[in-house]
Amino acid sequence: MRRFLLRLLINAVALWLTTLIILGVHVVSYAPGAGPTIVTYLMVALIFGIVNGVIGNLIRIVAFPIYILTLGLIALVVNTLLLLLVAWLSTLIGFGLVIDTFWSGFWGALVLAIISFLIGLLFRPLLVPTSSKRR
Repeated sequence: MRRFLLRLLINAVALWLTTLIILGVHVVSYAPGAGPTIVTYLMVALIFGIVNGVIGNLIRIVAFPIYILTLGLIALVVNTLLLLLVAWLSTLIGFGLVIDTFWSGFWGALVLAIISFLIGLLFRPLLVPTSSKRR
């Protein structure tokens, strides 16, 4: 459970930093104020985690030959489409991630992946399961 919550926080912070860096990617909160904005980022990060974990893995398995053929570059397009799907799903509930154009989504997905990776590296000791740690 601790790992899940930490990954959720990492994705929320990475999403927040992505919205600061990339024009055309922003989050619309369900209410004004800092608290609702934080909850909105956490909810969008949760939707992103579910979409990426379920649909993303399914796409990666089915499209494995295309990944090999394009030397993995199709992953950029897949990540963009997954981020656009998260934006669409989150706007269905009336608030959440808004992406203006495909290219904003492309650069947003790339920056989000890089930032999430870097933050994940910082918190790697906390993400390692306790059974595999040395005593």
